[in-house]
Amino acid sequence: MFGLIDHVGVATEDLDAALATYEGTFSMPVVHRETIAEQGVEAVLLDVGPCHVELLRPLGPETPVARFMTRNGGPGLHHVAYRVDDIDATLTELAGRGIELIDTQPRAGIRSSRVAFVHPRATGGVLTEIVEPAEGH
Repeated sequence: MFGLIDHVGVATEDLDAALATYEGTFSMPVVHRETIAEQGVEAVLLDVGPCHVELLRPLGPETPVARFMTRNGGPGLHHVAYRVDDIDATLTELAGRGIELIDTQPRAGIRSSRVAFVHPRATGGVLTEIVEPAEGH
């Protein structure tokens, strides 16, 4: 069903400090930086092999990532994202298997990808993102 891990999302209050660690200390190159207003975040993708680490800074206190950090006591691992070739077919298959979805239809993600989230109740407490990358990514 899933191709590979596309990225691991990390919530942070301070992108510059996070970049000092991931880009500076860990030598992960930044490949993209974008504000995704629909999701209420500023996001930075860093390469690690064929996958990415996605740093997420909330744009305000009422955004999903900010609420996540409040519930969980601060920054940290936010989600695991799996790459798929056809997000519509994957969502249909997951729903048919009785998996609880947050998104029944894809929404806009970073670098024009199409994304959807699976509820953590369906995955043992792990927020799971399904990603269909845009052509060329």
